[in-house]
Amino acid sequence: MAWLSPLWWPFLRTLAVFTSAPILSTKAFPVRARIALAFFVALAAQPSLLGQPIISMTGPDAYGAVIQQVGVGLAIGFAIRVVFSAVELAGELVGFQMGLNYAAFFDPSLNSQTSAVARFFSQMATFLFVVMNGHLMVLMAIVNSFTAFPVEQNFLQTLQQMKIYDLGSSLFSSALWIALPMIGMLMFTNLALGIVSRVAPQMNIYAIGFPITLSVGLIGITATLPMLDQPFMALMVRAIDIFSIR
Repeated sequence: MAWLSPLWWPFLRTLAVFTSAPILSTKAFPVRARIALAFFVALAAQPSLLGQPIISMTGPDAYGAVIQQVGVGLAIGFAIRVVFSAVELAGELVGFQMGLNYAAFFDPSLNSQTSAVARFFSQMATFLFVVMNGHLMVLMAIVNSFTAFPVEQNFLQTLQQMKIYDLGSSLFSSALWIALPMIGMLMFTNLALGIVSRVAPQMNIYAIGFPITLSVGLIGITATLPMLDQPFMALMVRAIDIFSIR
């Protein structure tokens, strides 16, 4: 048990992360590969997980330890999911201002309807996650979580220490932060169109309004997209800090 316990509990926590984290939990990632990668990560992290308590897999504390490992792993994946959701929410706000919310389609990864702009922002967040070594940050969060939340059977105390509910406010504030330049540009465009409709009532504002707002929206996305890395990285760092050493 002294050999198996230090490997089994990190394996469960890592597998729970890979089951809930974006990209790693997609259907394109085979389940067998996910299990093998989780085992490899748990095995490679052994030199940095010294001093972990030994809990028998057949003892009375095993059920509580399983719940804690799965709960902490799902919490890590949920925190990373919030980062992607903030970017997608910003895309929804921009698409609503552009008038492209009707251009929605079914997203099989989320089992819900998403607009074209939100899907585009989600793809950009995926590219940033890979380019900015987000997968390494997730692995760092897994390893650090064993120092901040060691293996035990008290999951409710661990959940209270995480305060993961604070990410809920970050979801909306960060989404508005990302979409604010675009919202300002499109509101100014709508204001200008309103003035034009009052000055020239004979002009069909509905015929020219949509092409103008669509063009301004595309130009604004092109101008502000290179600045998406800063809020995305700030959100990733905040999500990872929840599971760091306290």
